[in-house]
Amino acid sequence: MNPLLASVVALSLGAATLFAADTPAKAPAKAPTAAPAKATDPEFRKYPLPIEPDENVSYGSHRMQRIYFWRAKSDKPTPLLFYIHGGGWNGGDRSVVRNLLKPALDAGISVVSVEYRNIRDSMNDGLVPPVKGPMVDCARALQFTRSKAKEWNLDKTKVALAGGSAGACTSLWIAFHDDLADPNSADPIARESTRVTCAAVGGAQTTLDPKQMREWTPNSKYGAHAFGIVGDAKKKQSSFDAFYDAREKIMPWIKEYSPYELVSRDDPPVGLFYSAPPNLGKDEKDPTHTANFGVKLKEHCDAIKAPCELVYPGAPNVLHAADSDFIKAHLRPELK
Repeated sequence: MNPLLASVVALSLGAATLFAADTPAKAPAKAPTAAPAKATDPEFRKYPLPIEPDENVSYGSHRMQRIYFWRAKSDKPTPLLFYIHGGGWNGGDRSVVRNLLKPALDAGISVVSVEYRNIRDSMNDGLVPPVKGPMVDCARALQFTRSKAKEWNLDKTKVALAGGSAGACTSLWIAFHDDLADPNSADPIARESTRVTCAAVGGAQTTLDPKQMREWTPNSKYGAHAFGIVGDAKKKQSSFDAFYDAREKIMPWIKEYSPYELVSRDDPPVGLFYSAPPNLGKDEKDPTHTANFGVKLKEHCDAIKAPCELVYPGAPNVLHAADSDFIKAHLRPELK
């Protein structure tokens, strides 16, 4: 990792349970006392939450920069699960944390679920490339949460990231990135660390390099929107083909935002969870969430001795069958 990259980005900060948020959300039925929230509203929930959050607060000035917080009951500061929902950086919402919520709280782990600017919001705000918005928002939300450690009874030295699909990609980006804290900032939130204890992610896109995607999974079709690239219908050029053709031009962005590019030996352990076995070099039914992503990242991590666990049906040497098991093992190892 290049420390200069960390400082540049810091300046801009102002398995099935994990990637269930990829389909576009539908508005719920109208409530008797108020109009329902819409999918572009941070208060929109695709799913009912089993437990209402203790806090619902803003971490920035944009309407989408909000977090839910659930406080685990404890006399001592608690570890934190920081959840980033999926949805292609275009959809999804904070309610997707629902399946991890009770297991975490029962284990004495407090929980945050973050909302963030989507690709369109980022473009409207003039951010380049558009994926910068979701990624730096989530990093800032993590710093904000750490700044609340005393008030919310958190042990900010014990933090796990989790998320599905695009939220998994963002989680890996933060986990592999050098610390985005700016110790000399006048802003106390910006001085908080973004380094974590571990990350457990589902259906993760581990690279944003179209060449790697096509080599690993020939029918890949994801990622162009992250860099604001569109196809040309008149030329019968798909957005992914345009993405592939633009690769050399946007390589600095790929190196900055692709998790695969950022891995180093000192990074925290990551657990990669997929719902189907890999099929490297072959077309996949779901190329956006294929375990091929996980196989190639694990190979890369193993080569540099960065800790990485890969889980899919039939995977060898599985230590933690579920994301919640991985999280508890790293945040609450005493609960064996």
